[in-house]
Amino acid sequence: MKRHVCKPRPDWRTKVERLGLTYHSHDSGPYWDESACYELTAREVEALELAGNTLHRLCIEAAEAVIENGWWTRLGIPSIAAPGIIRSWERDEFSLYGRFDLAFDGTTPPKLLEYNADTPTALVEASVAQWFWLNETYADADQFNSIHERLIEAWRKWSGSTVHFCSVKEHSEDEMTVLYLRDTCEQAGVKSKPVYIDDIGWDSCRNCFVDLDNAPIERCFKLYPWEWLWHEEFGPHLATAPTQFVEPTWKMLLSNKGLLPILWELFPEHPNLLPAYEFPDALSARYIRKPRLSREGSNVTWVEGGVVVEETHGDYGEEGYVFQALAPLPEFMGHHPVFGVWVVDHEAAGLGIREDTRRITGNLSRFVPHFFRGAEGVSRS
Repeated sequence: MKRHVCKPRPDWRTKVERLGLTYHSHDSGPYWDESACYELTAREVEALELAGNTLHRLCIEAAEAVIENGWWTRLGIPSIAAPGIIRSWERDEFSLYGRFDLAFDGTTPPKLLEYNADTPTALVEASVAQWFWLNETYADADQFNSIHERLIEAWRKWSGSTVHFCSVKEHSEDEMTVLYLRDTCEQAGVKSKPVYIDDIGWDSCRNCFVDLDNAPIERCFKLYPWEWLWHEEFGPHLATAPTQFVEPTWKMLLSNKGLLPILWELFPEHPNLLPAYEFPDALSARYIRKPRLSREGSNVTWVEGGVVVEETHGDYGEEGYVFQALAPLPEFMGHHPVFGVWVVDHEAAGLGIREDTRRITGNLSRFVPHFFRGAEGVSRS
């Protein structure tokens, strides 16, 4: 594994904006950063792909254990949500995608940091922007990236009635992510229709969710966390509504960091897992404290020798915390990469790398493209 310093394309802003990456910069600098890139080996790509497939299987088994044992409180899941999760699980409702965040140094097996299984973003940059960057800068190389094609193929399993796509208003990254996913849905031959979360209504006569045209919402992709949905005005109807959601209700189990201690409990010493507990006592005062439901690195605390050495702030934590052993994050020129392995329709499909000079990856951490030199059976083009 190598980190290269690169010369950005002169018109890179225009090029990524045309692909839907309109949120490429922020007040502190670039978010999409092609002044650097990572070169992996075919063996390293294989290790990341294997880790994604293995961890997804382990998470499914852990979710089944939660349901069988009624471990709802261990995940801080409200009782109102449990029947819907069980029903969704028993129906094996369609799941489109997710993203594992992994620590990987190229030598030891990739280690699970968390699973963004309900509302993962950084999709446009991983699926499309870095692919076009590759073709212009390293045309003779390959990339761990079949995300776009796999999304289209997955949507074909959901042919039939129209799929509504919704997110919150005036959030550029969410809106572009949903727009991109709508495009992959349409390319699969499935009709789609937009609706904002704020505009979803409940028709008490027909007992169904409706859009602003009073049309029933039969299938709905929502880039909005399940734990927030339950608190919306229409939340009480989620348990009985006939609407089929993507991601399905059972993904609440996989997206919850309360699953990390359960994974370690069920699969102790697994090479892709870090020790994780519901209390810090077993971690010898060296650990990461994470809220069960935080996003974008919020409210995470890094503790060494019983002393806080780094922490982030936010609005999470009331739901409780978990404690995870420190991960062996690699360092390149002062930058710490986190490897995001994308899972589409239950199989690893691609990679996005984000890096920061801090050890806790946050919402402003930079997305850096990657490539590898292909080998037979490893190509992802």
